[in-house]
Amino acid sequence: MDIQFGELKLPKKGAVAVGVLEGAKLTASAGELDRLSGGAVTRALASGKFKGKKGQLAELIAPAGLAFSRIVMVGLGEARKLDAAAAEAAGGTLQAHLAGCGETEAAVLVDKIAGAKLSPDAAAAHLAYGALLRSYRFDKYRTKEKPEDKPSLKTLTLASAAAGRAKKAFEPLARIADGVFFTRDLVSEPANIIYPESLAAAGKTLAKLGVAVEVLDEKAMAKLGMGSLLGVGQGSARPSRLLVMQWKGAARGKDARPLAFVGKGVTFDTGGISLKPAANMEDMKWDMGGAGVVIGLMKALAGRKARVNAVGVAGLVENMPSGTAQRPGDIVKSMSGQTIEVINTDAEGRLVLADALWYTEERFKPRFMIDLATLTGAIIIALGHEHAGLFSNNDALARELARAGTAVGEALWRMPLGEEYDKALKSDAADMKNVGNRAAGSITAAQFLQRFVRDVPWAHLDIAGVTWSSKDKPTVPKGGTAFGVRLLERFVADYYESR
Repeated sequence: MDIQFGELKLPKKGAVAVGVLEGAKLTASAGELDRLSGGAVTRALASGKFKGKKGQLAELIAPAGLAFSRIVMVGLGEARKLDAAAAEAAGGTLQAHLAGCGETEAAVLVDKIAGAKLSPDAAAAHLAYGALLRSYRFDKYRTKEKPEDKPSLKTLTLASAAAGRAKKAFEPLARIADGVFFTRDLVSEPANIIYPESLAAAGKTLAKLGVAVEVLDEKAMAKLGMGSLLGVGQGSARPSRLLVMQWKGAARGKDARPLAFVGKGVTFDTGGISLKPAANMEDMKWDMGGAGVVIGLMKALAGRKARVNAVGVAGLVENMPSGTAQRPGDIVKSMSGQTIEVINTDAEGRLVLADALWYTEERFKPRFMIDLATLTGAIIIALGHEHAGLFSNNDALARELARAGTAVGEALWRMPLGEEYDKALKSDAADMKNVGNRAAGSITAAQFLQRFVRDVPWAHLDIAGVTWSSKDKPTVPKGGTAFGVRLLERFVADYYESR
């Protein structure tokens, strides 16, 4: 879908969309359409349930004599609540409707609204951003699809009194969307396409944006003592990799230390010898979601030339059962020197992150570390699919992340940490076990990770419940969500980017 920006005027063909505020209050353009249509807009409002509430949408065929074919009314809610997130949601809702209505072109008329938090140019940019995010489709493997099942909309024009400013405001948002789409692509690919080597190769493509990319092979990781990570992948024919990405966008000085993001990249998780049930195992292609988010975030930051130094590290493995696979009861030595008794080979993500976190802190001495992982099913039991779990050793960092998540609609819920939970990880044979008992499984997993973090502020995001969606949302079509890319980009922009 091609997104364009133009002057505020009625289109000569296709569909035209206008905003309506809660209480059926017409915007200026909606009022003009009502006049041109002989009151058709107000009659439609009087006869239906559409009253301009946020998320509502109504359509009517344009009366004869008008150049365009249909009028779409988009509910904007209350003017005082019309912020960037509301505009993006409206844009996404509108795009989903227009994509299936049969029109190839549509124009959205963006007016100045008294009391709104956004100027018309900013509103146009965020409406376009929401529409772009919702337009994503992963359809590369569909060889037979009926024409009526394909999106019809080819061009969406945002018309406002300040088209140039709107276009300029949209450009960095489009670069963030590039990162979101890259993550969604990676998460959606099957495991015969995305495996440790090919996922590392995908990370290498960021070099064209100015990201310095390194890939450590098994020999290099063994030399560093990464027995915890390497143990997970030893049963697979696919060799493990560690992907390291650096973006240096800030001036040298007191803030030169990078921000660090670490991702779990289990490209397929059978559970290993502790084999998962067959039902729904196909979902485990997206057990690399944390790594996918880190790669997409680095693409977003580099794409918009973020004024920050950032490093992204992803531990990439495939967890398979075989004659060489890690066994329950095996003891591995991590890069930190700590030993781990592997009780359950299906609790492998924390073993990957243990070495990736230690390596990141030791090498880069970051200002903080944030890891992302589809780590536990227990977090879905606790929080469902509406929030990701947030664990942190630093209150300020946790607050900043939660605020950024709220701003972009990627909600976090802070969970507790504490020494009492550590007792569940006590091993009779090694420094620790990789699992506790059934109680507080997400918390004990976070406690395990914290043993591989030293004095740096750290946060762990358990994204198991939010990496994949079975239903459409305004800016997120069902499938891979890329939850975390927009959150962390906003977090960086709001709190750590050089001004």
